[in-house]
Amino acid sequence: MEHLGLSVRFEPPGDSGAFSGHAAIFDTPNRHGEIVARGAFRKSLAEHKAAGTRPLMLWAHDLSDVIGVWTDIREDPTGLAVSGRLITETRRGAEAHALLKGGALDGLSIGFSVRGDKLGLNGLRTLTEIELVEISLVGLPSARGARITEVRARSDGLSTFAEACRQARCTLFAMKDSR
Repeated sequence: MEHLGLSVRFEPPGDSGAFSGHAAIFDTPNRHGEIVARGAFRKSLAEHKAAGTRPLMLWAHDLSDVIGVWTDIREDPTGLAVSGRLITETRRGAEAHALLKGGALDGLSIGFSVRGDKLGLNGLRTLTEIELVEISLVGLPSARGARITEVRARSDGLSTFAEACRQARCTLFAMKDSR
């Protein structure tokens, strides 16, 4: 009896709405004449973690327009790295997802309170401690590099369990016929 080494993994239908990017960029002036210092989010992120909360995911800083959830927020060498998931069952979440997938929207912007800052000799204000309240999807981010860099979608092209079974069956028959 012959055995084929076949591995099949089924995913739920539809796109996940997951994406990632950077919501703030360190050491680079933004459109408001501010620079975010490395470590500026450290205390706020620790406070969110301790409280079991996270900043809101909003559409264009509108507090009444929550469109998803942030699944990971952390500082990395570039800035504030974020990963999130749009709630595509909502009208605005589905619209945002369509715009992201189509490449029409890719900006991120933070809503925050300044806890610590200093004015540099160049006239730019350096934000040394930031209380992070929300992160929004926007058309024009304040920090030019604050962009969504990846939008994840299903890669297998399968829309249903039945289609997955049909494709597996065809693969098995093709393998059998080629022997």
